[in-house]
Amino acid sequence: MDTTTITELLDGNTNSQANDPIKNVSYTGKILLGITGGVAFGLTVICASFVSPALRKFTLPYVPATKQQISNILSALNGRSGTLLDLGSGDGRIVLETVKHKFLSDGVELNPWLVLYSKFNALRKGVHRSTKFIRADLWKYDVSIYDNIVIFGVEQMMNDLEKKLLKECKGDCNIIACRFPLPNLVPKKTIGHGIDTVWVYDCKQ
Repeated sequence: MDTTTITELLDGNTNSQANDPIKNVSYTGKILLGITGGVAFGLTVICASFVSPALRKFTLPYVPATKQQISNILSALNGRSGTLLDLGSGDGRIVLETVKHKFLSDGVELNPWLVLYSKFNALRKGVHRSTKFIRADLWKYDVSIYDNIVIFGVEQMMNDLEKKLLKECKGDCNIIACRFPLPNLVPKKTIGHGIDTVWVYDCKQ
């Protein structure tokens, strides 16, 4: 086989590769694929934090409060004042809404991404000096200083939560349970219906 034949064969292989769309992935394309994959992975990690359980003891996924739930909570707070704690504060919307009504509102949340998001929203809305968002496990957080407590719970946790509240809350504390009632205390007021229901209790019982 002479040199001309070898050259032609090599040229033929080169042309074949050039015409193969699978093998002919450009360098820029590979970079774009890598960037897209990295962004997708990052978003997955962040979003997973938003929907993962916010409590260690019970599975409590992040579910934002509806406008009707917020309205019912504000009705339950009518005539009240002072300090307010949202246990498992999620994205902070209860805290940010109640601070507009002159409450000194704090939020306790275990999920670090939600705490950062809440702080950012408070800063953006100019109420960061009137609110506080604490990253903590609510089972270990002392609630005794608060005049009002709001909790969005799951059914499995309400019995243990009731025990904690009765042990730690001061006598005139106003407790607002959302979605699920406390199992043993008798509510002094019930507002709304369905998933938007809130039950209002005091610790004098």
